[in-house]
Amino acid sequence: MRTLPDGALMDRAATGLAHAVLDFLGGGYGRRVLLLVGAGDNGGDALYAGVLLRRRGVVVDVLLLGSRHHEAGLEALLVAGGSVLESLEGPPPDVAVDGIVGIGGRPGLTPGAAAALASLDGIPVVSVDVPSGVGVDTGEVDGPHVVADVTITFGTHKVAHLVDPAAAACGAVHLVDIGLTLPEASVESLQPADVTRLLPRPGGEAHKYTRGVVGIRAGSPTYPGAALLCVAGASCGLVGMVRYAGPDAVADQVRLIHPEVVGPGRVQAWVVGPGGGEHAGAELASALTDEVPVVIDADALAHVVGPVGIPCVLTPHAGELAAMLGCAREEIEARPLEHARAAAVRFEAVVLLKGRRTLIARPDGLVRVTTTGVPWLATAGAGDVLAGLIGALLAAGLSPWDAASAGSWVHGAAATEASAGGPLVAGDVAHAVGGVLRSLL
Repeated sequence: MRTLPDGALMDRAATGLAHAVLDFLGGGYGRRVLLLVGAGDNGGDALYAGVLLRRRGVVVDVLLLGSRHHEAGLEALLVAGGSVLESLEGPPPDVAVDGIVGIGGRPGLTPGAAAALASLDGIPVVSVDVPSGVGVDTGEVDGPHVVADVTITFGTHKVAHLVDPAAAACGAVHLVDIGLTLPEASVESLQPADVTRLLPRPGGEAHKYTRGVVGIRAGSPTYPGAALLCVAGASCGLVGMVRYAGPDAVADQVRLIHPEVVGPGRVQAWVVGPGGGEHAGAELASALTDEVPVVIDADALAHVVGPVGIPCVLTPHAGELAAMLGCAREEIEARPLEHARAAAVRFEAVVLLKGRRTLIARPDGLVRVTTTGVPWLATAGAGDVLAGLIGALLAAGLSPWDAASAGSWVHGAAATEASAGGPLVAGDVAHAVGGVLRSLL
């Protein structure tokens, strides 16, 4: 970065921002854009973008928020024909550009900025880098903040773009490459090529045992469907064999629907908990005696009170993690990144915290965020499918970190494929997993 000419990064950012605003508007001439400008470089980006918009025939007005602003940017915009507003009376803009607070700002907004946003209710907002007022490095929100339709960010995604609740305020996020040299990230999101690299592939000498055997301890007479869905997730073709070791009454149903599934025996990984009910604790204790990696889900999570002593993946939703950590569900939902990391340390395990943006945390603080999936995925049994899929990846030889990350990504992609924009049930997700895997491999 230091070798670039002075102002080069801001010039690149402003150019990317201006083009994004033009794309959002569907053109430039005669359109009205309002720049909400505070102190810092985000305000400068907005002002210089305004200069470029003026050259395309856009009417550009500026509302200055706070006592400081980017003086050179403001002067350039005024020379280009932009105007500074004293109030928001007059014709409404077609879009407001949020350059109020930069990535160094604290969560929340000043009363003046909050009032300005309230008066623009219903006007689309394009945010510069991040929606002003969100926690950039935590993904948290605290007080008033911008809810953007589009966020234009530069160089790399920030935590706020990936982690809820801040991510929900970003709208569609578009990344503009401005030539930054970036450090290693502690929060990342897998892309399709990353998942392809992680997925196991059988070699020419492979047989069903070398490809991995996953065992399923799930279901009960009360919840037989959980076993069927978990087995469906595990029976994705990534391992050579699936063994079912649940109740006999459920085993008959499993064999009827999945004739390729066999009975108890040696495994390379266990999945324990979906639909297990009152027997989940005993099933977990039995699985742990094999000293192979284990996915601990649903009812079995209540029996995890500390480190289990073997490699494992814990897969709670917010309510389950709240019970495990002894706090309120609302606390988990307000600060999911903080709590997922805390749980990974406390239980010395990979923790997959389910949500709109699922988080996969490991004890050293590294986190992956799953950005695949659709709202329709919030349906009963979907977590059972996910647990089985992760178990298969564990049995195939992936680490708990990679198995949880890749499994969650594929699960979300399968839901998107199965949904096609409409409702789905958990079985639809399981059936779509194979197609997603084929497209990746």
